[in-house]
Amino acid sequence: MFDFLNEKDRQPPALPEGTVRRRYSIEGQVQGVGFRYRARYAAQSLGLTGWVENEDDGSVTLEVQGDPALFLKLFALIQRSDYIQITSLRQRDLAPDPWERDFRVHGCW
Repeated sequence: MFDFLNEKDRQPPALPEGTVRRRYSIEGQVQGVGFRYRARYAAQSLGLTGWVENEDDGSVTLEVQGDPALFLKLFALIQRSDYIQITSLRQRDLAPDPWERDFRVHGCW
């Protein structure tokens, strides 16, 4: 009756040409300053998907997907805060996720 719920039969949606997914490990003054919520707002305003999460070591992990030309703009929007200061940024390319549709904040209460 509900065959549409059977995911093994579903084809992943096509992603726009040039879609990239990257995971960033970000250090600096990035926790307790609204970083995750600024990241979500900036990503949503740019049409990017992914997630952001605080790590136990004081860093933040941000995974973002979309047009890579917008990734620098994303960080520019995040850093507009007087409180956020990024001192280290490491990146790793990942395979795009065709099922992802939004940008989430992980680790919320």
